[in-house]
Amino acid sequence: MTGDAGSAIVDFALVGGLLTVLFVAVLQVMLAQHVRNTLVDCAAEGARYAAVGGRSPAEGVERTRQLITQSLSDTYAQDVTAVRTTRDGLDVIEVAVSAPLPVVGLIGPGGRLDVLGHALVEEP
Repeated sequence: MTGDAGSAIVDFALVGGLLTVLFVAVLQVMLAQHVRNTLVDCAAEGARYAAVGGRSPAEGVERTRQLITQSLSDTYAQDVTAVRTTRDGLDVIEVAVSAPLPVVGLIGPGGRLDVLGHALVEEP
């Protein structure tokens, strides 16, 4: 009998645990990036919707909420605002979405995602 007997089982357990933690961390980053990209797209679409044909920023908020609810969940559509503002001398609609950062299980970073969508106002 050698002094290394049974060490393969310990090595497997340690490496397996490390790989599992690494895999879950990569999943966490992928989920957060997916939610962020979806929110950015919904905010931009809501801004474009409000900017066309004399619609109001409130209609852009409603459109953004509908898109977020269809794509993700009602949880992410709670804090949506829109305002008509001026950027570089141009009238734009700016839609802002603030949503919770998705967390896998109870482990992971907390906080909120804040995204903006802009569109030039097109007067009829």
